[in-house]
Amino acid sequence: MATTIRHHGINIVTLHEGDDLVALCAPGDIVLEQDGTGWWTRFVDDDGRVESYDAPFENYNKALWTAKAAAEFQAE
Repeated sequence: MATTIRHHGINIVTLHEGDDLVALCAPGDIVLEQDGTGWWTRFVDDDGRVESYDAPFENYNKALWTAKAAAEFQAE
């Protein structure tokens, strides 16, 4: 089950195994998702398209801090 925190009014959604990004996330959300290569930080745009950084982070905390920084920038 996905968990959501709000940072500066932006949802940061952490997906867990089996969670569906499209079903659980809305435009403007930042998504943290783990796969075999690491933790991805993804962004859902106004049209529902999803973009990611070029490479995953090695751990959840690095992905989360990056998502928080992006939320602060996005909230300005």
